[in-house]
Amino acid sequence: MPLNRILVADDEESMRWVLSKALKRKGFTVDLAHDGRQALSLVQDNSYDLAILDIKMPGISGLDLLDKIRELKSDLLVVIMTAEASMKNAVEAMKRGAYDYITKPFDLDVIDAIIEKVGRAREIAGQVTMLKQELKERYQVEKNIIGNSPAMREVYKTIGKVAASDVTILVQGESGTGKELVARAVHFNSRRLGKPFVAINCAAIPKELLESELFGFEKGAFTGAAERKLGKFEQANQGTLFLDEIGDMPLDLQAKILRVLQEREITRTGGNQSIPVDVRIVAATNQELIEKVRQKEFREDLFYRLNVVPINLVPLRERREDIPQLVQYFLGRASAEMDISDKQCTDEAMAVLTAHSWPGNVRELENTIKRAVILSSDPLLTPRDFEGLEPLSGGQAAVSPDASLESIVDLKLRSCMNGIEKLEKGDIHAMVLEQVERPLIRFILEKTRWNQVKAADILGINRNTLRKKINDLGIELKRD
Repeated sequence: MPLNRILVADDEESMRWVLSKALKRKGFTVDLAHDGRQALSLVQDNSYDLAILDIKMPGISGLDLLDKIRELKSDLLVVIMTAEASMKNAVEAMKRGAYDYITKPFDLDVIDAIIEKVGRAREIAGQVTMLKQELKERYQVEKNIIGNSPAMREVYKTIGKVAASDVTILVQGESGTGKELVARAVHFNSRRLGKPFVAINCAAIPKELLESELFGFEKGAFTGAAERKLGKFEQANQGTLFLDEIGDMPLDLQAKILRVLQEREITRTGGNQSIPVDVRIVAATNQELIEKVRQKEFREDLFYRLNVVPINLVPLRERREDIPQLVQYFLGRASAEMDISDKQCTDEAMAVLTAHSWPGNVRELENTIKRAVILSSDPLLTPRDFEGLEPLSGGQAAVSPDASLESIVDLKLRSCMNGIEKLEKGDIHAMVLEQVERPLIRFILEKTRWNQVKAADILGINRNTLRKKINDLGIELKRD
C-alpha cells in the first residue's frame, strides 16, 4: 500500500510551499489547505494516504481537525506540526490518535523519515488486512462446517446472527461433532478477528492444575512456580476463550468462572491484584448440563450465564444426508495434504459410509477417509477399503428417536436395496411409493376416524384420488 496522495494543511503559505515542492519532487500528489475548514472539506471529498496538519490554524485547529478525521476516515494517518515544542501538545496529539508529531522548524530530512515510516506502517497494515481476510475466508462457516441438512442450516443461521456480538455461547453435542470448529467460526467472523483464539480442554487437565492454567500464577505461588505465568484468560485478552468440556470443571472452579463472567476480571493464583480482562466466552460440552444441574454437579447460575445462546450439534447419524458431502470434502483435503491425485468413492462404498452409525461422528468419518486414502493405491475406493463399517443392529444402523423422517427412510431404503440387482427393471419406484403411501394413508384415516373428506384435505389430494388409492393399495376401511 504505497503512499500516493498527501494533504498538507497550514496557515503559513511559506510552509505549504516548501512541503509541497519537497513532496512533489518525490512523486507524490499534494493538495494544500490554508485553514482547518478547507482541509476538512478536502478530506470529505477526497481519499488521502497521509495528512500533515499544523496544530494552530484559523477556523478549526489541527487537533480538532484530527478528531474529525478519526471519525470520517479512521485509516488515514495524520502527522501533527507545531511551533510550540511542549509536552502537553505532544501528549494531546498522540492521545487523539496522531501517527506522529514534529516541531517547527524542521529539516526536510525529518519529513523524509516520516514518509518512510508511514510507508512501512501502511505496508504492515496492508499485510494485516490481508491476513485478516485470509483468516476470515479460511474460517468461513460454509467452508469448514460441512453439511446442508436442516439441522446444520440452523447452526449456520445462529452463527451468523451472534458472531458479530460478544454474547456468550454454549455449544452442545457429542464428541467429534465439531464443537471447536463452531467456536472458531464464531471468533473468525466476529469483530475480534486478528485477536487471540485460545482453547482449553477442561477435561484434559488435572483438577489441581486447571485453576492456574485458566488464571495464571505469581512467582512463588506454589512449589515449582519459579516465575509468573499468564493464564488462558490473559492470553485470550481482547479475543475469544474456548472452554471445551466445561461440564467436567470442578464446582469450586465453576464459582470462580462465574465471578469472571460477572466482574470481567481475574486474580492470578498466589496474587491479590484484580486484573481486568476483555474476553468473549464460548463454552462446549458433550454432556447434558441441565441434568448435571439437577444432580447438583454443575452450578445453575453458571449454566444460565453460559447458555445465553445455545448451539446444538446433532450427531452424524441424525444427519446422514450430509455424509456424501462430508466424504467429498475429506477426500479432497486428504489428497491435498498428502499431495496425491484425488480419489473418489464408488456408489457401493458411499452406501457403506452412509449406513454406518458413526459413534465418533465427523471426527471418526474424517479419520476413516484419511486412512483409506493412505492405504489404498486405487483411485476408486470400494467397500473393501472400509471394512469394519458394516451397519449395526442386524444390518441396520442405529437411529436416534429424534432422527428426521428423511434420515430414517434413507437408512431403511439402503438396507432394503442390498439386493437391488435382483429387482426387475422399472419395479423400484412403484414398489417404494406403494410401501410409503399405504401406511401414510392408513395413519391419516385412523387419525380422522376414517372420515375420507377430512383425510383427503389433510393429505392435500382430491377425495376421488384418495378413494382410488384406498382401492389400489388394498386398505381395509374401518368404522368407529
